[in-house]
Amino acid sequence: MDLKESFDKFIKDAKRVLKVSRKPDGKEYLDLAKVSALGVVVVGGIGYIIVCLGYLIGL
Repeated sequence: MDLKESFDKFIKDAKRVLKVSRKPDGKEYLDLAKVSALGVVVVGGIGYIIVCLGYLIGL
């Protein structure tokens, strides 16, 4: 497969994705914000615990 065929296949695939995609509604945005916030809190909590344990054992 040469460069032109690869490019043509990419363009065809990109058009297909754009044709079936849609804009999310307000509920989906809110759900995404909740999940993202929960992920930030969980990762931050894990990091905080690791730092506290490091201070306790003297690292």
